[in-house]
Amino acid sequence: MSVLAYGTAAWLMLVGLYGIVTSRNLIHMVICVSVVQSSTYVLILSVGYRVNASAPIFADIPPGSRAVDPIVQALTLTDVVVEATVVALLLALAVQAHKRFGTLDPSELTPLRG
Repeated sequence: MSVLAYGTAAWLMLVGLYGIVTSRNLIHMVICVSVVQSSTYVLILSVGYRVNASAPIFADIPPGSRAVDPIVQALTLTDVVVEATVVALLLALAVQAHKRFGTLDPSELTPLRG
């Protein structure tokens, strides 16, 4: 396992979190959430990577040879679907907030505060 992959995942996570904290626009915030989510792709795939291993297609691989873990790839595909759903929901909420309040600035959405 490479330290570079873990460093990349941590860097993407920190950049996304910094963008979320400093965001002045709901659309920008949704994009930063997507960046944070993409750091999980890098992390999950780096956990399942094996050096000198072949793809998990076992039809033409001789028994006993190394293969990449197919469960990790399936989890990554599931993560992509979850991210697409979350982004679509957050963008729909941002559109509704803009229709109702006329702004996408989170600090100006004062009617939402209790």
